[in-house]
Amino acid sequence: MVEKIIAFSLRNRFIVLLFAVGFFGWGVYSVKTSKIDAIPDLSENQVIVFTEWMGRSPQIIEDQITYPLVTNLQGLPKVNYVRANSMFGMSFIYIIFEDDVDVYWARSRVLERLNSIGNVLPEGVSPTLGPDGTGVGHVLWYTLDAPGMDLGEQRAVQDWYIKFALQNVAGVSEIASFGGFQKQYQISIDPNRLSYYKLSIQDVMQAVKSNNNEAGGRKFEMSGIGYIIKTSGYLKSIEEIENLALRTQNSIPVKIRDIGTVQMAGESRLGIFDYNGEGEVVGGIVVLRYGENADEVIRQVKTKMTEVARGLPQGMKFNIVYDRGELIAESISSIKTTLIEEMIVVSLIVIVFLFHWRSAISIIIQIPITIAASFILLNAFDISSNIMSLTGIALAIGVIVDNGIIMAENSYKNLAVRQAELNEQRTGGNADVE
Repeated sequence: MVEKIIAFSLRNRFIVLLFAVGFFGWGVYSVKTSKIDAIPDLSENQVIVFTEWMGRSPQIIEDQITYPLVTNLQGLPKVNYVRANSMFGMSFIYIIFEDDVDVYWARSRVLERLNSIGNVLPEGVSPTLGPDGTGVGHVLWYTLDAPGMDLGEQRAVQDWYIKFALQNVAGVSEIASFGGFQKQYQISIDPNRLSYYKLSIQDVMQAVKSNNNEAGGRKFEMSGIGYIIKTSGYLKSIEEIENLALRTQNSIPVKIRDIGTVQMAGESRLGIFDYNGEGEVVGGIVVLRYGENADEVIRQVKTKMTEVARGLPQGMKFNIVYDRGELIAESISSIKTTLIEEMIVVSLIVIVFLFHWRSAISIIIQIPITIAASFILLNAFDISSNIMSLTGIALAIGVIVDNGIIMAENSYKNLAVRQAELNEQRTGGNADVE
């Protein structure tokens, strides 16, 4: 088989050269379109289910949320195992699928099972799926540099402006906010007053809930004009909450301000985010979507951040604290320099030892063609160009050159033997004639 391939190649040199040029061009295109990252993604094929039930202890979370969910999710197809973690007010479940399972197929199966669980969980508890990212999906961290601005205001800008803008970038799975205070209305109830008016906490909760909504009516037509009737009842200020009536006692309404106080404050926190020991900051984490090009996504996010910065409050700006794009650029530059140096050194050694320019060129030309072909295979198997894969290509250059040198030496050896046989035949034939 090998002899036939060699014979065909020798008889059709132009076709072989044309095929090599086409293969090299395909490889160059693959190099330009290859996904670039600094580190290989070796994380497991997993889907995360997150459930929040604030104010409950880890044991209650374990008994009423984590355990029912784990027992129902274990029967999913192509699942290797299920891990879970319960903490104060939150439950995390990690469903690990087989490596060859498509991540979005897995997420669909998990979502179907969650919808079929029904009344297993407590009332008001709704599990959600985590972002469709991997364990190495945190590609960029940023903080907001806003001297003199309240942390609550910074968090509001992050949650209601920056987050929505950056999430529109292609390849971004989630913008996870951290730090600061999430504003909320808080009602501080005096238990003595509550007991005096013979009310309960549930009465206060029901009053706030029933008065914080909108109701729709019918469409009213008059004189050929249609009017949509609705009632707007969303609470918008501290005063509106204070004036909510809880009950009527002796024809006098008992309001929330009669049994407690209302204030604007931050939601309870389990920790803070400190930057370089200089104090608390607010920021976000850019989570890369599964299978995306990290280098391209980071560039697009930075471009979007430049646009978003124009609408930030005066004095506020972005401060990038972690950027994998710099690590990617340094890694690729280092590997690229190593590849070029290896190609030059190997070329010089081949020329010096063979001392035959045609043989040296036939060996040296294999290096760029083989490297380009390697990227074709990387794209075919959806493997990113990272430190590991590029280092493997660099180490393989020696093997590529060794094969070429062995083939050239064998060719010289066979040609020398053949030439000696021809000379011997000529010498013997001349002696017989004489």
